[in-house]
Amino acid sequence: VMSDDYCTRRGAMARAAGMAAGVAAATVASPAYAAETKDVKMGTDAGGLQFQPAKVSICKGDSVKWINNKGGPHNVVFDEDAIPAGVNQEKISMDDQLGDEGDTFVMKFDVAGEYAYYCEPHRGAGMNGALVVA
Repeated sequence: VMSDDYCTRRGAMARAAGMAAGVAAATVASPAYAAETKDVKMGTDAGGLQFQPAKVSICKGDSVKWINNKGGPHNVVFDEDAIPAGVNQEKISMDDQLGDEGDTFVMKFDVAGEYAYYCEPHRGAGMNGALVVA
């Protein structure tokens, strides 16, 4: 597959692998077949009020799992002025805060674009993140 785009290559390779295994083309064409989940720590290992990594890139159909690490409670709130048009900010943001280390929040993203988010309790401290969905 000739492409400089990781998401395009990954999708084509997933379809090829599925067809070689005898899986119907309609089944392997769905993004879930090759979907990945990227982890983002909420709070650094040293207790810093940051998302690690601060910027994540994923493909459409992938998910991000935010893991409460240190310095909680934390949450993930998307900036309604810094997400793709048509995306419901309330649907992709957390309602509650994660208080215990190891607690997680997972969200799947199907709309390409750039997303800015922050931790509401620590926004003033600069706890901001960015997500790019290709």
